[in-house]
Amino acid sequence: MYASYHQTQSAAPTATADRWAEGEVRRIDTAAHKITLRHGDIPDLDMPPMTMVFQVRDPALLQGLQPGARVRFRAQKADGAYIVTDIKATP
Repeated sequence: MYASYHQTQSAAPTATADRWAEGEVRRIDTAAHKITLRHGDIPDLDMPPMTMVFQVRDPALLQGLQPGARVRFRAQKADGAYIVTDIKATP
């Protein structure tokens, strides 16, 4: 007999940046839980340097950040969106 062509597969894990990426805050939208970052290369997400909007999982992460601030952050891709999971201002 032939093996079934269609087999049930588990969902692929989401891409996660385990290493810290560096960037600069360009804009903060606390009401929408979003931050615009100009960032360097993020190899874990296969992302070149660019400026883009990220969603923020926990809006408390945005407290104390200002446009122009240099930051280190971690992000992941989930459900087609890029989400900042941790962010810290750098001196």
